[in-house]
Amino acid sequence: MGAVMSVEPEYTWPRPPAGGYTADDLDRLPGLPPHTELIDGGLVFVSPQTKFHMRAMRLLEHRLLAAAPPEVEVVREMTVTLGKRDRPEPDVMVVRAAADTGMRQITYRPEDVVLAVEVVSEDSMARDRETKPRKYATAGIPHFWRMEENGGRPVVYVFELEPATRVYTVTGIHHDRLKVDVPFPVDIDLVAVHRR
Repeated sequence: MGAVMSVEPEYTWPRPPAGGYTADDLDRLPGLPPHTELIDGGLVFVSPQTKFHMRAMRLLEHRLLAAAPPEVEVVREMTVTLGKRDRPEPDVMVVRAAADTGMRQITYRPEDVVLAVEVVSEDSMARDRETKPRKYATAGIPHFWRMEENGGRPVVYVFELEPATRVYTVTGIHHDRLKVDVPFPVDIDLVAVHRR
């Protein structure tokens, strides 16, 4: 008769403090999985990404890097501290180059973010379509893009901030090709997400 093995979790998270975790807690909690986000004081753990998600992030990052003027920098896998209880990690961001604090920088302020991009996954759909855009707009981030797969085809929804109301307004829905002039001119063949 073989030995009975029990699988115990490697780490048990402590009960969240009253009022939830804070943005600073992301830097202090031991053993957090990579890409953990803080939304409304709660920790959000990212599921394994699909090939579409990975290729979409890579495509957007590379095309934005090629088109970006020197006063901005394209970053990914970094957070933006929206407030004490919110520190999401957009899939790709365009930030002001002047916001660079050095090679140990891990987060940006919302006023330093020019564009936040989210690539929608099944487990992040509500956050990427509703929660994060609302929070980015309230924080004053001027541009937001949401990329999804629709019937096997990539589609990008482009939004601009209406400054008086701090609400995003859709300025375009792009199938197969994304061509915009703001925040800077960029032309992306979205179908390339399906090519190696």
